Amino acid sequence: MPLTGSLKTLLLRGLLAGLIAGLLAATVGFFVGEPKINAAIAIEESQSQAADTHEHGAAADQAASGHSHGDEEEPLVSRSGQKAGQFLALGLFGMAIGALLAVVANVARRYSTLSGPRLALALAGGGWLAIVIIPFFKYPANPPAVGDPDTIDQRTWLWVAVVLLGFAAVGVSVYVFKLLRGQLGTVRLIGAVLALVVVAGIGYVLLPGINEVKADFPAALLWQFRAASLAETGTLWLVLGLGFAALTEFAANKARTAEAVAR
Repeated sequence: MPLTGSLKTLLLRGLLAGLIAGLLAATVGFFVGEPKINAAIAIEESQSQAADTHEHGAAADQAASGHSHGDEEEPLVSRSGQKAGQFLALGLFGMAIGALLAVVANVARRYSTLSGPRLALALAGGGWLAIVIIPFFKYPANPPAVGDPDTIDQRTWLWVAVVLLGFAAVGVSVYVFKLLRGQLGTVRLIGAVLALVVVAGIGYVLLPGINEVKADFPAALLWQFRAASLAETGTLWLVLGLGFAALTEFAANKARTAEAVAR
């Protein structure tokens, strides 16, 4: 069952599947990720209060000279607003990724012998590997209490670089898999996996490391947050792939039924 339909049809499938995936991922983030973020923020606030208490004597001298040390800026978006806003943000992000998946599927169907649902799942799995998994093992996600604000630009560019590395690794893996056409299926799979690991490993060595986690930050909370982050992104890509595949299969079955009735 090849992937059928115009680009417009594929885009509509991708947008719908992406919206559902984004909202479900936001739900996972709300119930699984937010408690970890709250805990990390509480640690950051307690450390800040301890620092303020330690510097109370200096602050009192500054206040006597007319300078107020206790003024605190209110956040631009409250925590409740951030929690609600992630549903909008991930819904839009899911739609964007779904549209991108549709465009890639439109091109890939010309070169692939996979059925429509399998192609959708394969593309979603490749995107998850390139955008989430490969970057994660080099630069894993950190909670708000971790990270130096002065290095945010550097970390952003390094994340872009590792995502490009992910696409390169997945691309080489697919190329090796096709290159081994005619070999046993397990041989092709082993070759593809080895290509992925080698390319990713070379990139890991060349890219600089970043470790801004404070020594006193709870290791358990750190890895619980990272696991929650993986659960959220995993939900997004899994639902996106399954949703796009299901819509593709539903459309194909509907077309076959209509053709049978017309006969």
